[in-house]
This record gives sequence, structure tokens and C-alpha cells, in this order.
Amino acid sequence: MTIITIVPEGSFSLRAAAGFGFGPNTGRPVYDASHMRLVFVTDDLQNQAAVNLSQDPDGVVTGEVTSDADDQVVEDQVRRILSLDHSGVEWARVGEKDEVVRQLQDTHEGLRPVLFHSPYEAAAWSIVSARRQRAQAIAIRTRLAAAHGRRFVLNDEETFAFPTPQALLAVVEVQGLDKVRVDRLHAVARAALEGELEPALLLAMSPDDALEHLQMLPGIGPTYSTLILLRSTGATDIMTGLEPRIASYLAYFYGLDEQVASPEQIERISASWRPFRTWTSVLCRVAGDALELPYPGPTRGH
Repeated sequence: MTIITIVPEGSFSLRAAAGFGFGPNTGRPVYDASHMRLVFVTDDLQNQAAVNLSQDPDGVVTGEVTSDADDQVVEDQVRRILSLDHSGVEWARVGEKDEVVRQLQDTHEGLRPVLFHSPYEAAAWSIVSARRQRAQAIAIRTRLAAAHGRRFVLNDEETFAFPTPQALLAVVEVQGLDKVRVDRLHAVARAALEGELEPALLLAMSPDDALEHLQMLPGIGPTYSTLILLRSTGATDIMTGLEPRIASYLAYFYGLDEQVASPEQIERISASWRPFRTWTSVLCRVAGDALELPYPGPTRGH
């Protein structure tokens, strides 16, 4: 076991991160919710890591790491997952320009987006969770990880990291998944091994090109390509207009006459959010969900 230490630049709350809650349980709180655990395939795609995170009263984040991967690879990935690879000071300046954002930042102090572990894992989750209730998708992913991933024990509790791409390619069948979905998981694994899902590659593209690139994966359409791009690469300033709740949430927070903000209104409102339009959209989503605001249509697997 090794120790990593991260000093956040600006406000960051591990408690808020631990309670973020989405997708396949990226992290969950233990003890007094000031701890968080992560288990993931490392960015080298050859190893897995388990990281038990805590935050001291001065805000410093410490992680106890168990992994065969290089320590710097693990630390850099943890920074990306917790959005600690960008300045919280710069993020706070968005609130200085927009009173609504400032109030939401104050209400959800220290909140930053918590990301899927990698585009590889986000794409695999997309295949497993498509047109399926979240609890069912989590159960399938857990079985897949237990059978073909790596077992860790954190705080006396057993947990499993997802299979590496090479291990996933060897999977013949998965309880709860038909052959078409297993084949699609294999396509995700091959794309990852060929470097097609590297965060830096996707961020270097224009958003439209990145989405088109991701949709070349069988089973990945506009919704899930957006999920992968926005919620696993470390993007801070991409907006696609496909988040189903944002339009209605913005109408509420900004006191619009309409129940749903128009694309033109969203573009006008979000102009002051640069260079953190992605982060601000996530903040609005979290705040709206916390208030149980109505939104058009259900979402699954997100």
C-alpha cells in the first residue's frame, strides 16, 4: 500500500463527492461520510487500483492506494475522477459573474463533478445499462467485476474492480446480458486497447467530432456518447444540449416564464459560465435533483 496526497486548489468537499451518487456507484460514503473509496481499472489498462480516500480539516485529501500500477498514474486518475485536476479558485469566479451560480455553489459548498473512472468504464457501463433499470445494471456490472475483475478489501468490506479490457475480451457470457451486448462490450475493450478511448484524445477533438467518434462504438448513440464525453474525460466547458433535466431546472433557477428554457435561453445563460459550463451544468443538475424539481421524461443508467 502507498499513500497519495492531494492539496485541492480552492474549495473541495470529499463529503460532497462521496454522496454524489450516479452510475455504477462510483464512490460511496462510509463512516461519517468523510471517507470515500474508489476501485477502478487504471489508465494504463493493465491494472486495477483500490483507493481509500479521506480529507483532513485543512482540506488535504489523502488516499491509501493498493495497486500494481505506477503511483503517478493512479494519482492523476484520482484527480480526474474527483475533478481535482482543475482550479476550484477559477471555478468560484463563475459564481462571481452569476448570482444564481454563486448561490448554488454556496448551498453545495465544495461540490465538484465526480466522474466515471475512465471513458473505457463509462462506455462499458453504457452498454450494460442501456434500456435497463439502474439497480439491474449495477447488479450485472457487479457480477461481471466479481467474476472477471480484481478483488479488494477496503475497511473490511469486499469490493471488485471492473475487468481490464484484455480480461473483458476473454468473457464469453454474462448472466443478464445477451450475446449482442457481450459483443458490444468486446468492441469497447478493443477500442480502449487501440487507444480510441483515451481522455486526452477525446478532449483534443471538437465536441461534435468526439461524439461522432464515440458513436462508432456499436450500441453507443447520442445519449451515451454524451455521457462518456462529459462525465469521464475531465471536460469542464462542453455543453451538448442533450441533458434532459437542465432545460427545466434552468427555467426554475433563473425564474423564466417558461417551464423549460429554450436553446437560445440556455446559450445566453450559460455564456457567463465559461470555462466551466460542464461543471455548472452538473451543479444545476445536482441542485435540481436535491430539490426534486420536475423534469420531462425519465432517465436510466445515469
